[in-house]
Amino acid sequence: MNVNDPYAALRFREFNIFLLVRFAMVFAWSMQFIVIEWQVYTITKDPLSLGIIGLMEVIPAVGMALFAGHIVDQKEKRNLLMKCIFGFSVISFGLFILSLPSVLETYETKTILYGIYTLVFFGGLVRAFLGPTIFSLIALIVPKKIYPNAATWSSTTWQMAAVLGPALAGFSISLIGVHWSMCVIFGFSLLALTALFNISRKPILNPKIGEPVFESLKEGLSFVFKTRAVLGALTLDMIAVLFGGAVALLPIFAQDILHVGSEGFGVLRAAPAVGAAITMLGSTRFPLHKNAGKKLLLAVFGFGVCMIVFGLSTYFWLSVIALFISGAVDGVSMIIRQTILQLKTPDNMRGRVASVNSMFVGSSNELGAFESGVTAKLMGTVTAVVFGGTMTLLTVGLTAIVSPGFRKLDLQKDIDEHEK
Repeated sequence: MNVNDPYAALRFREFNIFLLVRFAMVFAWSMQFIVIEWQVYTITKDPLSLGIIGLMEVIPAVGMALFAGHIVDQKEKRNLLMKCIFGFSVISFGLFILSLPSVLETYETKTILYGIYTLVFFGGLVRAFLGPTIFSLIALIVPKKIYPNAATWSSTTWQMAAVLGPALAGFSISLIGVHWSMCVIFGFSLLALTALFNISRKPILNPKIGEPVFESLKEGLSFVFKTRAVLGALTLDMIAVLFGGAVALLPIFAQDILHVGSEGFGVLRAAPAVGAAITMLGSTRFPLHKNAGKKLLLAVFGFGVCMIVFGLSTYFWLSVIALFISGAVDGVSMIIRQTILQLKTPDNMRGRVASVNSMFVGSSNELGAFESGVTAKLMGTVTAVVFGGTMTLLTVGLTAIVSPGFRKLDLQKDIDEHEK
């Protein structure tokens, strides 16, 4: 098989089913988050309640991540993914029940709110297992020599679902209301569960079944911190999201700086996702695995520059272009990072490494929003975004100097080895 074939991974039937499952789950999850936010704010009119939603999900997702990775490496992946999707289906059905008009009329607002928070918390537990399981399953569906192509299609599918889910949520709430929107979400989870039956059970490649938990976790963390390519990729992504993300401050830019209202806010919010989606589709024809280290460093550097331009811009069109390009280069970063993780991680350690990755990315997203809010409060909105972009540039420069091996990283050699 030609590894440069842009459709190499799509020639495997199970991988196509996997993409359907992943699209349905990411679509349902991202749509559900928007619908929950709308419902909670509608019944409370309290902005703090929106922050609690994120907190209820991120605490179990990050807190359980390492333990989840250990479990994933010990269990059969297809069946474990079924359990994750079934858990999500139960949660979405529970939210469907809580949004029934009769339930809303019968119970107090506080009772409904606590019920939603509880289900979101259990959703965070499911999320802790879902990411590592999906990451591990890909490697058992396609040959190693086409991991880069598979990672590209998987990331593209994720990006498309993450864009379309929230978009449909807004229309759905307007057209059919919160209750039936939750029914749509439940339907997508059932679609994912049904499709997954068409993927066969996979072998467990971990030779240390029954290994004590703490020894297992120690081995996984040790691998990440000893493998410079993996550690470098995770660190760059974490720093870029932590310091360079301006998404949390977009409402301020739309209302008080660019004066473009809710319509302009929607365009600003969509611009990075559109850029990332275009990059990911293009990378299926123009692979990024050659000179991957340099490309990743340049991508994160470009992201930092875009954040500085966006922060300083007072023109709507320039701000949109800066966000669009930031999404495009972030797409490059995401694909290369996923490819590095797929190629460099041993089969028996995929769950644990993916869990560490989810901790880096998941925690940095939440902390990034917090950092943006705090720095905006202390420095001012524009200064906060420029500061974040500058910190991203400094991190790239430091990584390039301290880790010349990462700068020279070329994944083509790993692919050639897998072809032999």
